[in-house]
Amino acid sequence: MNDRTRQTVVVTGASAGIGRATATMFAARGARVALLARGRAGLDAAAADVRAAGGQALPLVTDMAEWDQVEDAARRVEEEFGPVDVWVNNAFTAAFGKFTDVPPEEFLQATRSTYLGYVHGTRAALERMVPRDSGAVVQVGSALAYRGIPLQSAYCGAKHAIQGFTESVRCELLHDKSRVRVTMVQMPAVNTPQFTWLRTHLPRHAQPVPPIYQPEMAARAVLRAADHPQRREYWVGTSTALTLLANAVVPGVLDRYLARTGFDSQQTDAHPQPEGQGNLFAPADEKRDYGAHGVFDDQAHSFDPQVWASRHHLGKAAAVAGLAGAGYALLRRRGGR
Repeated sequence: MNDRTRQTVVVTGASAGIGRATATMFAARGARVALLARGRAGLDAAAADVRAAGGQALPLVTDMAEWDQVEDAARRVEEEFGPVDVWVNNAFTAAFGKFTDVPPEEFLQATRSTYLGYVHGTRAALERMVPRDSGAVVQVGSALAYRGIPLQSAYCGAKHAIQGFTESVRCELLHDKSRVRVTMVQMPAVNTPQFTWLRTHLPRHAQPVPPIYQPEMAARAVLRAADHPQRREYWVGTSTALTLLANAVVPGVLDRYLARTGFDSQQTDAHPQPEGQGNLFAPADEKRDYGAHGVFDDQAHSFDPQVWASRHHLGKAAAVAGLAGAGYALLRRRGGR
């Protein structure tokens, strides 16, 4: 790939949240950043952030669920900025609520935008990278790519699908001895505007499952994955590591725990805002910019020791130790009772 200060980077879902923070961080080291999203106001504001950070910006209104739009955007990027070095798939939509409360047309739209949006982005990137034998695709994932939780069946299903799709594509690239890399970054709960603007069937305002982290922490992990895409997967945050490890060891226990706690932990005491009927079929930031952060700044963390440990290849070992310690403490409490 080009020197990192001269990279051409595509970020989907770039108008808010992790995508916006990621685009700005790439720009801070001089990258040319193409920003893909549906909402014009959010895109324009994100492009201003990129330019203020020192990068070049190319905002492109794009619905990732529509292959023709994605292909047109990729062509525009290479015409104006040159070959794509890094493609970050991040765009998604979803519907909160019990599965039986989410109408089929909403479930379909969430799946098209999230799962097929990643498929379309990956295809557009690989069709350009593979002939050059150079480039990296970074899939912004989630702990929910492995562990489903209540009230988010559409999102969890799409993230599970992205995980399987990415593994399949990675194996094919390895078989072909390609130097193009595809990696995935599994995120914790992040303070983004999605909890204000996604379609909701909940009686109260949606929130991330604590602990909550700021999008900049997630964005730093995306940049690290883009710089070191040989690693197949990154786990971000202690909560992600412990969740994935616990799910591998005691999934049934997690089923019962989430059945008991997963409804209240994903709702505040407030009523949903009007935007909560929001961006499933149309962008919520068409006329209003929401920025990178959601409404949970007072609860969100900017640092997690697991992220440092992961950079030093200690993340999973630390998580295993933490899980073992938690299990030992639980056993002692049960023994005491």
